[in-house]
Amino acid sequence: MLNTIETYLALRRATGFAMSNAEYLLKSFAAFSVERGHAYVQTQTAIDWAALGPSVAQRDARLKAVCRARHIRVEDVRHELPPANHFGARKRRRPPHIYSGTEIGRLIEAAGRLRPQGGLRSLTYATLIALLAATGLRISEALKLTFADITSDGLLIRETKFRKTRLVPLHDTTSAGLQRYLKRRGPGSGDDPVFADTHGRPLRYIAVKETFDKAGRQSWHPANVGAAPSAA
Repeated sequence: MLNTIETYLALRRATGFAMSNAEYLLKSFAAFSVERGHAYVQTQTAIDWAALGPSVAQRDARLKAVCRARHIRVEDVRHELPPANHFGARKRRRPPHIYSGTEIGRLIEAAGRLRPQGGLRSLTYATLIALLAATGLRISEALKLTFADITSDGLLIRETKFRKTRLVPLHDTTSAGLQRYLKRRGPGSGDDPVFADTHGRPLRYIAVKETFDKAGRQSWHPANVGAAPSAA
């Protein structure tokens, strides 16, 4: 079964999908199946393996990972296709909040007040938030930026969501703000991350999210703005 899964993963990657999480899940399922002496996907085995997930949402995600590999049934009908909605989980998306220009300004100001105030950490987050707002980059794309990706024509975004590369032009004011940050940070080599922690390592998403949430709470604090905005 493992060879079948490897073939499926290679096919999906060839069409532009990363498949890193799917690879982990499907190989785990393959090992579980082999332990039971099964060389083909069996519905009950897939359900039993998926049921090992600690929550309904995770059990549902595990089973759906097997169901998405239904292409292998075309090659060999001995593979069974489990029911995708066996666990009955429903994913609910929170309505997005569209930040206004005023709100973005408050977020940047709040980031500039992060301790140590006036230090490189506060400037790093203020610049990061401003760049996201001005360019529409995904947070993952911004955190992967290196010095080599900053060109005279804009930002070179490598290996995007669909494993493509694109050039993002910068407005003069955005470029000037980024250059001020880089000058304050100091020289770096081509592979050095643009947005780094105190140890020079790329900022981690979880750290950025926690800091963003903190800046958000501070920016809506009555002492700073008078009243918090209503969600869009």
